[in-house]
Amino acid sequence: MDYDELELALAHGHATSPDARRSAVRALTELATGCGELRAVHHPLGFLCLPLLREGVRGICIHLFDPAYGVEPDTAPWHAHSWELRSHVLYGRVANLPVRVSRTEDEPTHRIFEVHSGPGGVDEVVPTAALVRGEPGHAHISGPGETYTLTAGEFHATSTEGADPAATLVLGRSVPGGADLSLGPLDGRARTMTRRLCAEEQTLRMIRTALGRFDGPVEV
Repeated sequence: MDYDELELALAHGHATSPDARRSAVRALTELATGCGELRAVHHPLGFLCLPLLREGVRGICIHLFDPAYGVEPDTAPWHAHSWELRSHVLYGRVANLPVRVSRTEDEPTHRIFEVHSGPGGVDEVVPTAALVRGEPGHAHISGPGETYTLTAGEFHATSTEGADPAATLVLGRSVPGGADLSLGPLDGRARTMTRRLCAEEQTLRMIRTALGRFDGPVEV
């Protein structure tokens, strides 16, 4: 899977380009047939993550949203990344909810927390002194073949639109000096989260299920 090729295709408005779909299907097929070793990760935001590529500050993942997988959220949904994101919907419908955040000492609604990721899939969630007001905007819905982007530091929440499963191919590029952030309760305390790995056989079943959900003929 080539990061530069995918980024170029999606960045130039080729939202329905077959390149992203073809690359995702090829990667999933290789994993499903035992050509690669990978274990899905239970993400604290409530989906499964398949980390396909990591090259320095750049990475590619496939995110699987499916209530049947039983991945429950373990953190507040409103968050911001330390990296810029380009997300291409492979199947299903994905809702991205922008959140406007303004610092205030007058009737704040949330406290900003920093999320520090360490070895072994352990995240330290640390409260900061920043009190803010968080206000949701209007959700943007993306369907199969569509791409949306997020800048580093942009607060948002992501979920499926409706009850049907969805999957996205995600390209991320870390930004120097950025921080992973979340909006939590005003009186929230520091805590630790662990990103649990799925068993190898469980991962294979999920990948094969995902391949069966692509609409139309699947070309690799």
